[in-house]
Amino acid sequence: MLPRRDSGPALAFWRARAAVATIFFLNGFGFANLVPRLAEAKSGLALGEAEFGLALLGFAGGALLAMPLSGGLCAHYGSRAITAIALFLFAPALILVALAPSLLALAGAFLAIGVTSGALDVAMNAQGVAVERRYPRPIMSSLHGMFSLGAMSGAISAGLLAAAGLELLPHLAAIAGSLIVAGLFACPALLPARFDASGAGPAFARPTRGLLVLGVIAFCVLLAEGAVADWSAIYLRESLGAGTEMAAATFATFSVTMAAGRFAGDRLVARLGGDLIVRAGGALAASGLGLTLLIGHQNVAVAGFALVGAGLSCVFPVMLSAAGRTPDLPPSAAIAAVCTVGYFGFLLGPPTIGGLAELIGLPGALCLVVFLCALVAALGSRMPSAKRKLSASA
Repeated sequence: MLPRRDSGPALAFWRARAAVATIFFLNGFGFANLVPRLAEAKSGLALGEAEFGLALLGFAGGALLAMPLSGGLCAHYGSRAITAIALFLFAPALILVALAPSLLALAGAFLAIGVTSGALDVAMNAQGVAVERRYPRPIMSSLHGMFSLGAMSGAISAGLLAAAGLELLPHLAAIAGSLIVAGLFACPALLPARFDASGAGPAFARPTRGLLVLGVIAFCVLLAEGAVADWSAIYLRESLGAGTEMAAATFATFSVTMAAGRFAGDRLVARLGGDLIVRAGGALAASGLGLTLLIGHQNVAVAGFALVGAGLSCVFPVMLSAAGRTPDLPPSAAIAAVCTVGYFGFLLGPPTIGGLAELIGLPGALCLVVFLCALVAALGSRMPSAKRKLSASA
């Protein structure tokens, strides 16, 4: 059973859990308000696809640079301070997209967003692991579920505000303000530095065998997630002849089952252990996509991609939780290493599938995702068990 919430330390941990869940939500909410309106930034500067794609490289480069640096800073100063700083810089960085007067300025805006969001990703996950280590049951999957919920909410709000005729600059300014105000309430409740600052030891993770396994799994699952996100609708339309509505429904089911799986994941991890969840999740995702490609029917594809979302949903949170338990390493440094490798896979996935599709067709290219999901299932047996006793609901 969980300790009483009105009992000193237990109340502090419960508040920290609520606070870090809020940070995850805000991260997803902020991004999802920006993404649907990127086309306006592109058209406002009269950029071509190649020019806009070049500007977007700033985001990827900034995130990959900031993640290991954020891990080192969290190891020395604690994740609460870095989470707060990253959030309060991420929010105004969103506004830079609307203010950019040129391609170079837009690339700089994306670089700023990449740096701040990459730092925030590592810091908030490090804080989540710090809270989880003192909590009677796993919480990482539900924290990532809050990110998904924030992204869904942000996408809805972006659509409503755009439909109401709100211009890009006031829209992003309002979102930035809301992130800052919410962060002012949430950040003080995060666990302070004494809970996760190492003060000594390596600030960056050494590539130990165990950490390498976690990184490979993270790479595979995020590459698969990125590939499905970018190519599932195109597969439905171009390979199966589906209309826009069916293609949209397919991606929606993938997103919904992923979010639902994350909210259910903590209890499953507590009952079954993280290693079993990874093996079963990888197998479920591989089976769902494999059957979709083998049968080649629209209705089967909807169900198949739903299984992919459910299967992949908890794997990355389990990887981060396991990384936080890596012996002889600051949790934030190990988490940063896994985040960086996984994010690289997320970026590499869509163009890799596109390149293969040019050679062997999109259904054949998506077989790579089936293989990677099966590899996740196989590597899950190399993980230490994360099974923990299931406690009553918080």
